[in-house]
Amino acid sequence: MTEIHFTKMHGLGNDFIIVEDKDLPDDIDYSELSKCFCDRHFGIGGDGLIIINPKNGNYETDTAWRIFNSDGSEPQMCGNGIRCFARYVYDKGIVQKKEFTVNTLAGVITPTIESELIKVDMGKPIIEPSLIPVKINLDRALMYSLVIQEKEFKINCISMGNPHCVIFIEEFVDLKKWGPLIETHELFPEKTNVEFVKKVDSSHIKVNVWERGCGITLACGTGACACVVAGVLNNLIDTITKVTLPGGDLFITFDQNLNRVFMSGPAEYSFSGMICL
Repeated sequence: MTEIHFTKMHGLGNDFIIVEDKDLPDDIDYSELSKCFCDRHFGIGGDGLIIINPKNGNYETDTAWRIFNSDGSEPQMCGNGIRCFARYVYDKGIVQKKEFTVNTLAGVITPTIESELIKVDMGKPIIEPSLIPVKINLDRALMYSLVIQEKEFKINCISMGNPHCVIFIEEFVDLKKWGPLIETHELFPEKTNVEFVKKVDSSHIKVNVWERGCGITLACGTGACACVVAGVLNNLIDTITKVTLPGGDLFITFDQNLNRVFMSGPAEYSFSGMICL
């Protein structure tokens, strides 16, 4: 029996189990470990599992991670997760500086510790349909008509290292019904995250999220970024916008001159413990 130390953290209620790879057996299967640990009845419970400095990583960054959803799938990026990761590695002294680089499947990500908030350079948004990916034969998939069960949605497809389908609405719809139908639609070969967005004013939106591989979550950092990019490209909102999710607020800046997205938000500790495997 192996004793594994873990830390539970969350970003606006989007919760993660954090484990340092040095504490894990060499032959561990991260995907299976995530399904085991994230189970809210038989495990610790969480939306995902974050591995600190995974083995066999040939990276030239300050640190590295891998992240797995509760169903065992591995996304390219997670905005709330990367803030939790950043807070953890800084507080534990794994990195010694407040701005540092992280190796991820979405490329090199740069978080900055700013007192209570973590600011993250989330990189360039991807709008080319083939790179998102989404099976739409256009230069951009903005306000594209998608009909499901005779209901039309105007979808906006953006990637922040992972695919998002952003839908602006007047009133929120049944997320449990429409989220999985859109996530698994044939347009999305790698499935997609789904965000329903209600505009409050030009600098404030409210967002409900259906996350690929997780279902309903209280927040999604990359989703918040994708929503602001979609809103700006459709001339609906400002480039600096507050995004209110069920778990709280994120602050997103889409710098069109640099073509980069910056996210600021909290990362909180829940508890630490030890689990036997």
